[in-house]
Amino acid sequence: MKTEVFRSFKKRGLILNRTFARSATGLVALSLLLAGCGTQNTTTAPATNTPTTPSNASFKVGLVTDVGGLNDHSFNHLAYVGLQAAEAKYGISGSVVQSHQTSDYLTNLTNFAQAGDKLVIAVGYLMDSAVQTVSKKFPKTKFLIIDDAITNRPNVASALFNTQECGYLVGVMAGLMEKQKGIAQINNKNTVGTIGGMQIPPVESYMAGFVAGVKKVDPTANVLVGWANSFTDPASGEAIANQQISNGADIVFPVAGATGNGAITAAKQHNVFAIGVDANQNYLAPQTVMTSALKAVDVATETVIGQALHNQFKSGIVTFDLKNKGVGYAPPIKAVPASIVAQVNHYATLIESGKITPPSTLS
Repeated sequence: MKTEVFRSFKKRGLILNRTFARSATGLVALSLLLAGCGTQNTTTAPATNTPTTPSNASFKVGLVTDVGGLNDHSFNHLAYVGLQAAEAKYGISGSVVQSHQTSDYLTNLTNFAQAGDKLVIAVGYLMDSAVQTVSKKFPKTKFLIIDDAITNRPNVASALFNTQECGYLVGVMAGLMEKQKGIAQINNKNTVGTIGGMQIPPVESYMAGFVAGVKKVDPTANVLVGWANSFTDPASGEAIANQQISNGADIVFPVAGATGNGAITAAKQHNVFAIGVDANQNYLAPQTVMTSALKAVDVATETVIGQALHNQFKSGIVTFDLKNKGVGYAPPIKAVPASIVAQVNHYATLIESGKITPPSTLS
């Protein structure tokens, strides 16, 4: 399936693919995209020819990122990976619009719906209001929102993740590492830190689980909590991490999108450990990121696209957790002893069995 490039606006870094000019309505949508606020950056997910299902090229899926964008190395990136997987598997036609400010959400979602996309994907809790508005205006269009619960729209599916569970497991790992002797990156301050991008439920659940996991195995540990109030400010993430490290933290767990990348940079510079989030972020600093708390946004995205394509779309909430492998943790680096990994796995079985229920809010 070949993707057509309508026009390239190199001056503003704006690339428009999968032309909206299929009709007069498409041209209107394109003009709205450019005139709205001039901040959207649109790319098209690479498509893969699927000879056995050529008609699926007419099934269009639009994906709108949160302000973190595709380069957040986190949940926006994972949603894009899921879209690419669906293109390769089903031969559908997918496009992506990157949002750079919250005011972009309504315009970006509307443009895809006006262009006739069968499914429009909103990546992020902050798009709740925009999805509520646009889904009501376009009742025949299907919508998927990530990390938010919308239950009053028959055309909206909501993918929620019990990230307090994977947060708990990486917290257990961090707490056990604090008690470990002979590891160069671990000091004697018994202190770890976590950094949130914004104080919203999908972020807080990770952090609440992390704090509880640390305290479960290391009750005397000091857990520092910081807030960046941004998902797009690596400098802020680095500054907060530097402060936590100066206060004794030797493991930092940022839950902050691209802001968290700065925290990982700080950890690397100070030769302490970091824990990645959403995706396996070890590649950002292989000797520093000791593990990552994983959220299968890619799986959720691909799954719902397939359901919509095959007329199996279901509105309401779909929950992803440890039991259905919707959350988890990445293989730890060699610095994490096998004995600690075994204990983390034990706690995973306790969560799956219901014997432990990690908190989803910070106390």
